[in-house]
Amino acid sequence: MNQPTITIREYQHTDQPAVLTLLRLNTPDFFSPEEESDLIYYLENEIEYYFVIETDGQICGCGGFNFSGNHAVGKISWDIIHPDFQGKSLGKTLLKYRIERLKEFAEVETIIVRTSQLVYKFYEKVGFQLVETVKDYWAKGFDLYKMEYRGT
Repeated sequence: MNQPTITIREYQHTDQPAVLTLLRLNTPDFFSPEEESDLIYYLENEIEYYFVIETDGQICGCGGFNFSGNHAVGKISWDIIHPDFQGKSLGKTLLKYRIERLKEFAEVETIIVRTSQLVYKFYEKVGFQLVETVKDYWAKGFDLYKMEYRGT
């Protein structure tokens, strides 16, 4: 059996329908329904670096990063993997790709991710440590778990 071809490329505006489909496929398991409007706003107004990961030409995940504090903080943002591809290392591959890209910016001192109690263990496995929690931050039942990258 042939290994699938995995490609990470920059997000294009024409990818928006596929990215929104990924979000909907992960709602309500990992995202609150109210977050869709936040993602649309992000895609249309706040992207600094955003990527899609494809398997044999099919978008199966996405995620990006932004900066704050004069680029001193790199923020991992909007990780979404198609349910059929979860647990197959694609999320880890995309996350590690972005961490390496962030390391290319000399100004970056800290890499953070703001996630939920539902997936923070995924980030722990890649080297993030929990630094703060806020109950019902994203929506009712979706707590904020702020984590900092410490390396693996």
